[in-house]
Amino acid sequence: MTVAKQHEAQEITGLLQRWNEALRTGDPATVAALYASDAILLPTVSNEVRKTPAAIRNYFEVFLKRRPRARAIDQNIRLFDGLAINSGVYVISMLDNSIPTSVTCRYTFIYRWEDTGWKIIEHHSSAMPE
Repeated sequence: MTVAKQHEAQEITGLLQRWNEALRTGDPATVAALYASDAILLPTVSNEVRKTPAAIRNYFEVFLKRRPRARAIDQNIRLFDGLAINSGVYVISMLDNSIPTSVTCRYTFIYRWEDTGWKIIEHHSSAMPE
């Protein structure tokens, strides 16, 4: 991997941290702003596929009340022209009826480079099968 590609891969790795920091704000608009206008979210704790900015924001309005935090265990970065994929495993810590809990999930973030920077165009997160 070239130095330029290594730098870009580190940048993509940092986008997961940026998403986690947005979760920590507790502000649904801050999290939703990381997603492109045509993004699709297949969330961890909802059966509804979110296909619009309003639906994505609505998911985070509910989900952020659980005070989620993500910790990456495994990240796999792939780079393409104008697209980047980060897939792997993270642990989501959150409150479940005010009781701290954690869920190990597999995830995929697909990012597209836009004028304002990298935006999430696809995000899938699901609990690991037991």
